Amino acid sequence: MMSNNDRLLSLDVLRGFDLLMLVGLQPILRVLLIEIDNAVLNDTLLYQLDHAQWEWLRVWDLVMPLFLFMSGVTMPYSLPKYKTQNGNKKVWARVIKRFILLYGLGVFVQGNILALDPDRIYLFSNTLQAIAVGYLLTAPMVLYLSPRKQLMAVVGLLIFYSIPMHLCGDWTPNGNFACMVDKALLGRFRDGTVLAADGSVVFADWYDYSWIWSSLTFCATVALGAYAGHLTKCDNRNRKATAVKLVIAGAICLVSGIALSPVQPIIKRIWTASMVLYSAGWCFMLLALFYWWIDVKGHKTGWNIFLYYGCNAITAYVIGEVINFRGVADSILYGTAQYLGDWYSVLLTVCNSLFVFFILRFMYKHKIFLKV
Repeated sequence: MMSNNDRLLSLDVLRGFDLLMLVGLQPILRVLLIEIDNAVLNDTLLYQLDHAQWEWLRVWDLVMPLFLFMSGVTMPYSLPKYKTQNGNKKVWARVIKRFILLYGLGVFVQGNILALDPDRIYLFSNTLQAIAVGYLLTAPMVLYLSPRKQLMAVVGLLIFYSIPMHLCGDWTPNGNFACMVDKALLGRFRDGTVLAADGSVVFADWYDYSWIWSSLTFCATVALGAYAGHLTKCDNRNRKATAVKLVIAGAICLVSGIALSPVQPIIKRIWTASMVLYSAGWCFMLLALFYWWIDVKGHKTGWNIFLYYGCNAITAYVIGEVINFRGVADSILYGTAQYLGDWYSVLLTVCNSLFVFFILRFMYKHKIFLKV
């Protein structure tokens, strides 16, 4: 991670914005809008707060790519410096340790560990594991390649991912090459599977995410974030120019993703190359906006609510995904259910988000930062 002197406040704030949406605001807004049940709000705001069923992206689909992208931004700050100070072996020990911790936390978030039932364990199924793999594959690019060659490597990854996707399947949920790879390699340990009475594996039709082949494009997303980190690190003395470069990079990615989409659809669930470019375009633009407003214009106060989440992003994600504080709230507030009716679920969701908020606020105020 970046040292305190090197840290980009804009990156911490943007990361906090992403995590606040993920574990705080979106759950509240969704349940609130469902209860309001207004046709206009349902077709606009509520629609954008859910995932696209297959092709193209909604606003909510950008949360995960932004998380991966930002994990890459810090890499040019931390890895080369650590390698210079401690040598090649120690930097790789650090990379592998971080990979194991992130991947292990992903298994923990996936749940079912305490059941001690191997039939309920899945090997690759969530965002933390995607970050872990993307980080591991991007590390040698950051350590040994120039920024220009890193971009060339990203293009190579997208091409390598795309060739069998075009030649060995189609772009449907059950007919694409990426999901075929997951079914073949993960088998019983692929999420959304059950064992039949005869012991055969049955793949659920509703589960259409891919992870193994998509690791190539996870890496591409993280590597594009690393390129953004390179821009902010190397052009630190001319931050206005850096902001412009981030916007240009974002525009190029957006146009490239849209241009590629007629040939290769933008599909987040299998992390297509067009999705990588299109989502990275928005990530560059968001980073440019926060960077310009905070690091260029100097608006550095008033961001604490975002910093609570951004400075303990992994903690926020794990707490938000694993611990359900609704039961705690229900044990205290159950008496109000008779007065609130269907709105009681809104109250419980608000309380759940507030529990997470106050835990992160406490950690930030007491300078407790859990790093992986």
